[in-house]
Amino acid sequence: LIVEDEAILVMDMEAMVEDLGHTVVGEAGSFDEYESLCLDHAPDLAFVDVQLARGSSGLDVCTAMRARWPQTAVVFVTANPMMLPDDFLGAHGVIPKPFSRSGLRLAMRFLQEGILDPPPTVDSPPSFIASPRIGKEWARSGD
Repeated sequence: LIVEDEAILVMDMEAMVEDLGHTVVGEAGSFDEYESLCLDHAPDLAFVDVQLARGSSGLDVCTAMRARWPQTAVVFVTANPMMLPDDFLGAHGVIPKPFSRSGLRLAMRFLQEGILDPPPTVDSPPSFIASPRIGKEWARSGD
């Protein structure tokens, strides 16, 4: 799932995700668009920008998403990672903008390993900052 209000970035991210063999199941550019999504299944992963269209916030999307789909891994994608609360609202982490195709690829590989078979066996890429909770969980899993 991609929650981002910049159409060109949405198209670019969608192409990157699909090039990596995954499927984008939905897109939203605002909190209201997120709320109106009708998906058959919870997405495995959601990329969420912090500042969305119509003055809405990705922080609110994350909170709603964690209640609606608790198993969905949320990753913020933002140029302002310092705007995130210390606990990342339960999200797995953040990919700071701007990011590259290779940066997103490395972050997705790291996340895939961490989510499906923790802890990840690859090093955390510079393109991804794990939330404190996830960082601790994955560190404990490796002990």
